[in-house]
Amino acid sequence: MKFAVAILGRPNVGKSTLFNRLVGRRLALVDDTPGVTRDRREGEGRIADLGFRVVDTAGLEEAAPASLTGRMQAQTERALDDADVGLLIIDAREGVTEADRHFANWLRRTGKPVVLVANKAEGRATQPGIGEAYRLGLGDPVPISAEHGEGLAELYERLVPFSRSADAVPHEREKALQLAIVGRPNVGKSTLVNRLIGEERLLTGPEAGITRDAITVDWVWRDRSIRLIDTAGLRRKPRVEGKLEQLSVGDALRAIRFAETVVLVMDSLQPLERQDLTIARLVAEEGRALVLAANKWDVVDEPAAQLKRLRERASISLPQLSGIAIVPVSGLTGVGLDAMMAAVFTAGEIWNRRVSTPDLNRWLAAAQERHPPPLVASRRLRLRYITQVNTRPPTFALFASKPGELPDSYRRYLVNALREDFELPGTPIRMMLRKGKNPYQPR
Repeated sequence: MKFAVAILGRPNVGKSTLFNRLVGRRLALVDDTPGVTRDRREGEGRIADLGFRVVDTAGLEEAAPASLTGRMQAQTERALDDADVGLLIIDAREGVTEADRHFANWLRRTGKPVVLVANKAEGRATQPGIGEAYRLGLGDPVPISAEHGEGLAELYERLVPFSRSADAVPHEREKALQLAIVGRPNVGKSTLVNRLIGEERLLTGPEAGITRDAITVDWVWRDRSIRLIDTAGLRRKPRVEGKLEQLSVGDALRAIRFAETVVLVMDSLQPLERQDLTIARLVAEEGRALVLAANKWDVVDEPAAQLKRLRERASISLPQLSGIAIVPVSGLTGVGLDAMMAAVFTAGEIWNRRVSTPDLNRWLAAAQERHPPPLVASRRLRLRYITQVNTRPPTFALFASKPGELPDSYRRYLVNALREDFELPGTPIRMMLRKGKNPYQPR
């Protein structure tokens, strides 16, 4: 297995910039505002032929354990415990600060191997800051520029001794299901993920908007590999404030686009609000499989009546996802999580389902017999042929004599009939209209 590297340092020294440089793409949010990173973010890092697991962490700051900053500090300590080596990042432009000295002493007490990295070391003006780094007692500093990719050759040399690639045994792993957890702020997404995986992997608390990055966690449920992606809360566009929240929202939307199945977490006491429906429609437009999780179910007074109201509301407000699974859960107590995961895999199977062309055309003939297409210019539209052209989501091509004249209402009738007759509940269905070829028209 690959060795693990934890990137540590006080806020705004370029930890996330170095993380993005090592993984080769912009995974972590980067901004001039200190303290952007809160949760641990993991990725597959590489320098030339040296591969390793790299973990980006929150900035090191002294704070009370119960505070948000204190809980962030605890997450950073867990990342260091799990790592083989820590990279302590300092800002070469500013030189060594009192905070750098404090956390260097803390790292020495842990006994964990540490490589000292002087970031932002572009130009001669940073030489005094690099010289000060020797006072930390962590050996020779490695001057780099994470933004420009300078100095990585020396960092490579310092990390090579930690590589255990000679002992690694390559093995095939099944492709993990990409599962995104989305929802409004403060509905309990991170608490739900922590309960699923059985550890305090993600930062949680009563404060709204704690999660900023889309955090990926590899997990196994009943021998099935899953890549869980916890995302920042999605608010209505007029309420999104500042560049940082815009970056967080963009990260969440990107997670939805690359997911296979999405769990939309709702607050059971305020379920299917306007923003919940907006997120559900967005997921449907992206063509992802969707499951609705009604969280905080442990505080609902009348569970049966509330579940009935939820299903009625979904059938009215989300007709394009008719039959969608709604699962009552509690991230706090663990109630309903097995049922939610079963619904996730069922939704994925439906999302991947393929219907044979002969069955589809027999169905089309019966559907037209039940409800004939409308007349256009005193002539009835002819629906000649239908076939499934794709899955993920189920996508069908319908050949008609005048596809541009087919009303949306009749197209909806066909989609609803497809969903019911071929058991495709809760999944987006796409139907493309195409003009059939005229056999009497000369080429």
